[in-house]
Amino acid sequence: MQAAPPVRAIAIPSFTTALRAVESLLMSSGQRTARRNAWTSVLEDRRRAKDRFEAQRVIEQSLSVRP
Repeated sequence: MQAAPPVRAIAIPSFTTALRAVESLLMSSGQRTARRNAWTSVLEDRRRAKDRFEAQRVIEQSLSVRP
């Protein structure tokens, strides 16, 4: 009986890695930077909106507790 040949593990790239590879083929460096900056701005705007909503909720809650 022969021993089985060794199995090589090849890491499958994540969806994000694959998307970045396609992006690098289709876009110039400046376009990639601009898109990433825009996305960072979107995420920051969402975070600020969430903070505003939470602050408004706390303010309304504190006003309703007072006699």
